[in-house]
Formats: sequence, structure tokens, C-alpha cells
Amino acid sequence: MTASRSSFTITATDGRARTGAIAMERGTIRTPAFMPVGTAATVKAMKPGDVAAAGADIILGNTYHLMLRPTAERVARLGGLHAFMGWDRPILTDSGGYQVMSLADLTKRSEEGVSFKSHLDGSRHLLSPERSIEIQRLLGSNIVMAFDELVPTSSTREVQAAAMERSMRWAKRSRDAFDAGGDHAAHNAIFGIQQGALDEGLRQASADALTDIGFDGYAIGGLAVGEGQEAMFGCLDFAPGQLPADRPRYLMGVGKPDDIVGAVERGVDMFDCVLPTRSGRTGQAFTRGGPINIRNAKFGEDEGPLDPACPCPVCATWSRAYLHHLVRAGEILGAMLMTEHNIWFYETLMADLRAAIAETRLAQFARDFRDGYAASSMR
Repeated sequence: MTASRSSFTITATDGRARTGAIAMERGTIRTPAFMPVGTAATVKAMKPGDVAAAGADIILGNTYHLMLRPTAERVARLGGLHAFMGWDRPILTDSGGYQVMSLADLTKRSEEGVSFKSHLDGSRHLLSPERSIEIQRLLGSNIVMAFDELVPTSSTREVQAAAMERSMRWAKRSRDAFDAGGDHAAHNAIFGIQQGALDEGLRQASADALTDIGFDGYAIGGLAVGEGQEAMFGCLDFAPGQLPADRPRYLMGVGKPDDIVGAVERGVDMFDCVLPTRSGRTGQAFTRGGPINIRNAKFGEDEGPLDPACPCPVCATWSRAYLHHLVRAGEILGAMLMTEHNIWFYETLMADLRAAIAETRLAQFARDFRDGYAASSMR
């Protein structure tokens, strides 16, 4: 295995759960970590300083969206993604593979890569492992993701096996392209992505192939795509343990707060999801008592905060009644405040999980969290 360009230290464990830190040139990422999604060079409805104030050490950007608009070449000419968006902490970039499969029209997969028609203007593009890595280098990504092929968990085992095996060939090409990146490669990291749907044998074969190539961290891909929490947890009962214990483990696209708690219990270190921002824009707030819809008429004269247990500026300043009014009136401030609260909720949850692991009380914390989250009277 090649030497890591980042330093991952585990400071405490509790069962399979770990807490620690990933040290990088742009800053330290405390784990377990939640990465707010900044798909198009912005965490929607949030200023970068407010995202950092909520406790985020790292955010996520996306290769597919940024390659199409404003283009990676333009971002590079303007100083890279950090300078472009005003975020000076680490950035992880998704490879674009998932978006190509889910958003683009007229896709054609081959060993070379995926050719597709842009959902924006119909222009034709080819996204290969080499091109994905090139885009991420132009953006100035600190954690680069290998390019992979995603198929539904409902696919036949034969289809899943073929996609996993191709993903492993693409992983080697991604690693080679990253290593050829000169100074960027010397100062940043690349993560491989385990595939294999819900099949333990395929997941093990994928983990073995990735470990042979050698990566700075390892992602668990192909989950949170409609299989349900029970099936996802069933896979997470074995998948994290198949990956190197001395490297970060990243569960891509997850998820709901109770998904995250369960995944942390199973040994996952990093997460990302659009839920806190998307939900904020549509009037849903996450609370320790479960999610609430602020549009509900019962909040029209409610003078309490969104979540009495939340330390965020929104809960300290504005009432449910005011947020209800903003959201119902379609005011932009409503989306901003709801999103800010949700990002704080997620980052506070991660801080609480880190503390619970460090103090070997994660099992009790997880029980209490699930009990409160499921027994909401505020929904």
C-alpha cells in the first residue's frame, strides 16, 4: 500500500465505532464527520463562514455539476474551488459517477467510461476515470474520489459483479491518474469506493482489490439508493470491517440522522447528504424529537424555538411562529434560517457522537437518541 497523503488518527473506540481525526494541509477533520453538500460550489442557502460556524470541518463538491457549469477549467483559472467559493477548509469532491447515472440523458457505458448528454444544454461529454481525476485536480480537491460504476441493488448478482469488477479496474486507472498529478497529488488524498450492492462476497472482493491498489481512505458506495435502512444496516454489519482499519471509512450519500447513528455504531467515519439543506428549503427541520414540518398550522403561534436542545443561532433568536410565517410566505430568509438550523443539528449530532465514543457511552447515547427521535409529539 502506498503511503497516505493524509494522517488518520483514531483516538478512541467504543465497540466498532471510532473517533479521531484526519489531518490535512487545509485543516483537521474530526471524525465521525458530516460533510455538508456544496454540489455547485455552494452549500445552498448558506454562507461559507456560517457553515464553518456550525462545526463543519469539510464540505463536498461535485465533479459532474462543476464540469458542466462553470467548468473545471474556469474554476482553475479563477484560483481553484477554495478561492472561488470562499471556503478555506478541506473539500472532498465526488467523482461524478452517480450524477451521470441518475441525471444525465442518453448515457452509454463502456470500458473507457460513460458518455452522456448534459441535462443542462444537451451537449455531449465523456467522463472517464482519467477525466474525472483531471477535473477534481483542476478544482483543487483535497479528497479526490475514484470513478466508479453504480448499479441498483435490485440488479442481478451477475450485473452487480460486472459493475463491481469494472469499478475496480476504474479504481486502478483513477489511482494512476491521481499519482500523475504532480504537486496536487503530493499534498492531497484519494479514496477508493467499495461496490458490490448488498452481497458480502462481492463487497469482500471489492475491498481486497481496493486494498491491493492502496488508497488514503475507503468509501462504501452503492447504498442509500432505495434499499431501506434494514438492508443498509445489514450490509454495514460486514462492509466497514472488510476495509483497512487504519484508514477513514466514508459512507456515501447517508443520510437521515438515525441512519448516521446506526452507521457510526458499525464503524463508519464520514458521511454526506443533501437532506439538511434540501429539507431546510422545503420547510422541514430536524430536531432531537424527530423531524417537523414548520408549515403545519399548529406552529403559527408557537413562540418556542425549533428545538429547545439546539445551540444554533436560529433557535436562540427566532420562534417557530416566525419561521412558520417566513416559509409559508415564501420568503428567502425562511429557507436560509431553516437550512442553518439543520446544518447545526447535524454537526452537533456528530460532536455528540464523538464525545459519546470518547467516553465509551455510545450505546446509551444511541438508545436515547433513537427513543427521542421516534417518539416525537412535535411533528
